[in-house]
Amino acid sequence: MSFASEPGRDDSNLPPLNVVIPDDARELERDVIAYRREMRAQRRRRRLAWFVRPFSRSGGPAAIVPLIAACLALSLVGGALLSVVTMSPASAPTVGSQASSSVSVSRTTLPAVNVESLDGHPVAVRTLATSAIALVPANCGCGSSLSRLAAQAATADVSLYFVGTGRALPQVITFAQQDGVTALDDPGDLLGATYHPVRLTVLLVFDNINGTAEVATALPAGFQLGPTLSQLTLAGPAAR
Repeated sequence: MSFASEPGRDDSNLPPLNVVIPDDARELERDVIAYRREMRAQRRRRRLAWFVRPFSRSGGPAAIVPLIAACLALSLVGGALLSVVTMSPASAPTVGSQASSSVSVSRTTLPAVNVESLDGHPVAVRTLATSAIALVPANCGCGSSLSRLAAQAATADVSLYFVGTGRALPQVITFAQQDGVTALDDPGDLLGATYHPVRLTVLLVFDNINGTAEVATALPAGFQLGPTLSQLTLAGPAAR
């Protein structure tokens, strides 16, 4: 300001300014709040403009492609994670489950020999049609396998016989009583000489007059003979 000039004007002839300096700075609080509100509004507008830029005419259709690709990638990753998390043990894939229940099976014709019931009556092996005959060697340690076989035979409504000879017979009788099946004695070890049961061996006898059967050996822990047991009423393996 020039002290030589009239009050309210400076030497450059600018209009007068009415500047009021408050005595208390708190009187400016309302103006500060308004200023900050305006700045936040500007930042929101800038963010919104950046987000919608790919959809604007200036961005063009090509600008939408990265956004679509990112959404698809996120959807695929989310779906994969969800399927892993929600997969139950029962629906999960198991390795080796089929191999654990597979059984080595071969065809045979039963020999024309007799075994004996516990009261000494002879029983022709070929007359035991539609049945399963378990040849139990001495000290086979196969009690759990025999119980599993008995349960599968009961489900298929098929007769089951446990056959032993010599010093193996008392153990066979015990197993038969536990599983509710019939025990038979092979006094001459005729079936043993034919099939050489080093481990538990099962003869699956079909319903025919020729004594057609299948021999199941090397039974794994989780063996499953149910499908074959349920088809023993057929003429034989060739008819299946």
